[in-house]
Amino acid sequence: MQLYDYLIVGSGLYGATFAYLARQSGKRCLVIDKRPHLGGNVYCENIEGINVHKYGAHIFHTSNEQVWKMVNGIVPFNRYTNSPIANYKGKLYNLPFNMNTFHQMWGVNTPSEAMEKIAEQRQDALQNMKAAGVSEPRNLEEQALLLIGKDLYEVLVKHYTEKQWGRNCAELPAFIIKRLPVRFVYDNNYFGDRFQGIPIGGYNRLIGGMLAGADALTGTDFFDLRRSFDRKLGRWEIEGRELHIGCNRIVFTGRIDEFFGYEHGKLEYRSLRFEEKTIDLPNFQGNAVMNFTSADVPYTRIIEHKHFEAFGEEVYSNPKTVISTEFPTEWRDGMEPFYPVNDERNNRLAALYRQMGEGMPNVVFGGRLAEYKYYDMAPIVEKVLGLFNEN
Repeated sequence: MQLYDYLIVGSGLYGATFAYLARQSGKRCLVIDKRPHLGGNVYCENIEGINVHKYGAHIFHTSNEQVWKMVNGIVPFNRYTNSPIANYKGKLYNLPFNMNTFHQMWGVNTPSEAMEKIAEQRQDALQNMKAAGVSEPRNLEEQALLLIGKDLYEVLVKHYTEKQWGRNCAELPAFIIKRLPVRFVYDNNYFGDRFQGIPIGGYNRLIGGMLAGADALTGTDFFDLRRSFDRKLGRWEIEGRELHIGCNRIVFTGRIDEFFGYEHGKLEYRSLRFEEKTIDLPNFQGNAVMNFTSADVPYTRIIEHKHFEAFGEEVYSNPKTVISTEFPTEWRDGMEPFYPVNDERNNRLAALYRQMGEGMPNVVFGGRLAEYKYYDMAPIVEKVLGLFNEN
């Protein structure tokens, strides 16, 4: 039997960060992943010299200098700045909502003109809520109308959001859109963080650096392994598929409801289907991310991957490009779970599972699936750093 301090289930960003920091503390780690590759959803495949984000676009951004220094200490990051474009019936708008967007929508040129237009439409939303006898937004639609008014909502938010979640905006909770950025400056930088970029050479280099020194197995499903906990030794014993190990703690990054055998029922997710295409053009859409916000287009966005790492004329040094078209869909067994559906039912079930997890001090539940909570990448790294800083 091989002995480890940690068995880490899942090699995505949470598991890889945990392994990296544990190894720095002198701990022995075994990382397993049921997929045939390491890296979880940040995994990239090199196609025609382009690092293709196989599970959707991933842009690292943070204002936490400790996090930024840590990841750049593993692999340097480039200068990529996320500036998505929205395409509504062939007309293009800059995102996030800023003076460029307002000029494109209404022809206004000054912040005061844009503020006046939005204030007028916000007032309409307030009056409609008052007529309905409510003072606080009851759903995403009312929240969005109160924040940005009717024009921006109907052109850039409503149909995109309904495609993303598979539900009418009037049926979605208001909190999904509470932090919608509205900027009265000409600035197309989507994120307001101090630091932003993509690992030079792709995310596989970041994950590989994080997992250096840890043992790792792919194609290994945690739920195909036999597990028992020896209370006397305070140690897990795990075997199966020619694997026989002992470990002090399990770090679990998979679905928390699956860990507990769906005792309270299954949690729900939204998933994504990707259509990937290699094109004999050096530049397909001129931007990494283009959102399609009208209802008549079945997909939500097209990602052109080379723009994450090639800038300006460098784009034309490679005569080919790779695009991925994203189609949101309801999650079913056997599909990849991407986004938790944080409605009342699912939040109640997730709370029950989290309570069960709290009763297992020898298991660390972490990440999007294990916590049933959506995370950007930097907060994942920050959270794991916090665990080690406490000790």
